[in-house]
Amino acid sequence: MSVQRISGRVVDVVNREEFPGTIEIEGGRIRRIVRDARVRGRHLLMPGFVDAHIHIESSLLPPAEFARHAVVHGTVATVSDPHEIANVLGEAGVRYMIADGKRTPLKFNFGAPSCVPATTFETAGARLGVRAVARLLARPDVRFLAEVMNFPGVLHGDPALGAMIAAARRRGKAVDGHAPGLRGDLAARYAAAGITTDHECFTRGEAEDKLAAGMKILIREGSAARNFSALAPLLAAHAERCMFCCDDLHPDLLMRRHLDEHVRRALALGLDRFDVLSCASVNPVRHYGLDVGLLRAGDPADFIEVDGWRRFRVRRTWLGGQLVAAGGRSRLPRLRATIVNQFRARPRRPEDFAVRAGTGELNVIEALNGQLITRHRRQPAVHCGGEAVADPARDLLKIAVVNRYVARAPVAVGFVRGFGLRSGALASSVAHDSHNIVAVGADDASLAAAVNLVIAHRGGLSAVDGRQRAVLPLPIAGLMSDGDGRAVARRYTALDAMAKRLGSRLDAPFMTLSFMALLVIPDLKLSDRGLFSGTKWSFVPRQGG
Repeated sequence: MSVQRISGRVVDVVNREEFPGTIEIEGGRIRRIVRDARVRGRHLLMPGFVDAHIHIESSLLPPAEFARHAVVHGTVATVSDPHEIANVLGEAGVRYMIADGKRTPLKFNFGAPSCVPATTFETAGARLGVRAVARLLARPDVRFLAEVMNFPGVLHGDPALGAMIAAARRRGKAVDGHAPGLRGDLAARYAAAGITTDHECFTRGEAEDKLAAGMKILIREGSAARNFSALAPLLAAHAERCMFCCDDLHPDLLMRRHLDEHVRRALALGLDRFDVLSCASVNPVRHYGLDVGLLRAGDPADFIEVDGWRRFRVRRTWLGGQLVAAGGRSRLPRLRATIVNQFRARPRRPEDFAVRAGTGELNVIEALNGQLITRHRRQPAVHCGGEAVADPARDLLKIAVVNRYVARAPVAVGFVRGFGLRSGALASSVAHDSHNIVAVGADDASLAAAVNLVIAHRGGLSAVDGRQRAVLPLPIAGLMSDGDGRAVARRYTALDAMAKRLGSRLDAPFMTLSFMALLVIPDLKLSDRGLFSGTKWSFVPRQGG
């Protein structure tokens, strides 16, 4: 068997040293690393990056296509919660993601979704109970219990959640958390239940409370939720208990960056380079027990070459000794994806989105740029012809959720601010976590038109304004495209640009829209059953009350 040799400045993250040397690869593994003072050049050889928490579905690409583009940025592995597709297709959806991921050398590590559906206050396409989760955890290719989003259930001793956590711990598998805003004693109680991580911290104080409770903190910078600036200072004192993640990353950003951007930004802050690289590689490998190489003799040859510390651009990526990306281009082949779906919704009419005028102020969702949390606002309604209507002039729009799993169901309608549309509407079948159709618009006709575009394609993202129509079909579970990743990114970018021409001031309007139905993130959200307060953990009236 031939030996492959790669020379450069070896960055040994585990032992925190850098030296000139040559990596010898045989049979897909590192045979040895030879120190050699004769090696010249500034190119760095280091472990590849591991995204410690990402939903592959949010890239709008299936795993094999995601891998083609992620390896360009030095990503060699992910820790992935498939609960998006699980909410649509149940166990079959999880199996789909695992099988598709195995078609590529990138090392996908999927978890068993713990909250399908996320709450009992919405309609999902499937339900995973204790037995189903235990079956998934019994699989060697399911590496952890995925984010336990129902933190009130954990705090109140929900027996099903307790059984899932116990099943993971019996098998020595990590339990991921999801508890936005949880502080002090409540955070300590949540951690004591067996939760080991959290990726939802949006302030340093919250993260420090969770660190004190024994949890590890995942520093997130994705498309909608961007917490890097607030949390990066944690590395100065707690680097060994931090990891980097994207959580949700739309295709336009995936074409430009992944964890390589986390590392660049952290280095630019003057943080210790070995601490930074540990967060991007060593810490997730050790925490989740991943079969991912860390540039040591005997390890799988999963590593990258970077052009130097100053620019920090990934030049080449190897997985199992195979060169999978070089010069900004992927060497992985494009593979045709299988189509799976569950989509029964029928077209809607404008009158389905009408709201009869009531009394009192409206309970209004306020979307926040770069955050998954929302604010609960109270605003006076505008009445016209006996109906409460949108008022784009003061950024008061209608928001609607349409059940995708039954042919006909009442449409849930509320009011939202923060999207800034002056006209038209946006709609999406990516609507965390149950993935019904969520839409925001300036008038009922536009809402119906945007929703019907999504329905016509059995899933997708759409934007409408008068006669102007645009759609990105997502035929795989209404979540992912079967197209080439770059083509998907271009269509997504065009939709994003259209949303901004309509007046949206959000950095990622479609990503923000997708979280307007996520009830487990406070405060006010909308499910297919109505307005819901995550703080009160109950429904609230649309008007008055």
